[in-house]
Amino acid sequence: MGLWSRLKRSMRALFGGVIEKTEDPELILQQTIRDMRDRVPELNNAVTQVMATERLLSRNKERLEQQVVDLDSKIKASVKMGRDDIATAYIGQLQQAQLDLSKTSQQLEHASAASKQALKARDNYLLQMQRRTAEAMQLINQSKQAKLQEQLAQTMETFQLGDDASTFNEMRDKIDRRAATAEAKMQLSAASVDNQMQEIEREAMDMQLQDKLLEYKREMGLLSPGTAQPGALPAQGESSATDRDSALIKEGTE
Repeated sequence: MGLWSRLKRSMRALFGGVIEKTEDPELILQQTIRDMRDRVPELNNAVTQVMATERLLSRNKERLEQQVVDLDSKIKASVKMGRDDIATAYIGQLQQAQLDLSKTSQQLEHASAASKQALKARDNYLLQMQRRTAEAMQLINQSKQAKLQEQLAQTMETFQLGDDASTFNEMRDKIDRRAATAEAKMQLSAASVDNQMQEIEREAMDMQLQDKLLEYKREMGLLSPGTAQPGALPAQGESSATDRDSALIKEGTE
């Protein structure tokens, strides 16, 4: 390998690496999309010119066809009038018009084919542009996601998790102990209240049963008229109605 070739290779490698580092894929893709969109007006203008040529040739063909019809009528009229000289002149014009019509018809066929090809090329370009745009947008999103992941990786590299792990563990233990203590207190308090409520309910049930028993005895005539009403509390120094009733029941049974 010659010296110049080696130098060219070295320069390309050097500047190629620098250019590659400075290239931003997102910016390049966005510029590519803009360039493709900028070509659309030029392409539409070219297609418009081709279609205009086709329309112009079509009008010329119609005009020449009408001219051929008119000249044919004039020739026939001249022959009927016996004016061969005029008929001969019209025949010459008719031949020229027919020749022009033939050429125009061929040109129109080529223009029609060119117009269809231009429209097809324009549609293919628009379709390709849409696909490229969608692909470019997807690549741009991937590039942004890659940047975010790189930033996150850099952040995680500088973040020392082990320094704060002990603090989190210590605070977690304290919170767990506090929560356990609070739950134990709540359970103890609830148990004490439940026991008291159960005792009160049991005492109330006993009172209701005793009152019901006294009612039955009163209805059966087993109680004296001075017997206390159900649920009434005995006065100080007096025995309760339950005690007296118990004594009367005992005497009646002996």
